[in-house]
Amino acid sequence: MLINLKSRIQEPEVQELLSYSVFPDPEQVGRALQQYVQKDELLLDGYEDEGQLIGLIGYEQTGISEITIQHIAVLPENRFKNYGRGMIAQLLEKYNPDRLIAETDQEAVEFYHNTGFVVYSLGELYPGVERFRCVLEKDEDAIEE
Repeated sequence: MLINLKSRIQEPEVQELLSYSVFPDPEQVGRALQQYVQKDELLLDGYEDEGQLIGLIGYEQTGISEITIQHIAVLPENRFKNYGRGMIAQLLEKYNPDRLIAETDQEAVEFYHNTGFVVYSLGELYPGVERFRCVLEKDEDAIEE
């Protein structure tokens, strides 16, 4: 079950996980943390297993029935165990949105594609870095946990 992490934003475990989903630069991590502190509309949830924080998902409702994923991360030693897919499934169950959207880089495209998202290239938005828009529509095949 997803748990609210906003009150735990200063904990090293939360900050470490968030660092895996942003450019690995302390300034970028700091900016992301500040956004969650300052913006009530940004939500940050996590998944714990046996008392250990395994993953997190940051998101906001960006439309009547639309959620945009801002950040998603799983501890490296727990990747490929369906925790990321499970967090998305729980988000879908909790809010039942018509659409989930995420923007990502080449490194995470396969994850989103394998989770049922349709992936669109946005081109090279930053020098040498191609970005992608990933969209999961409600009428798409259900996510398998």
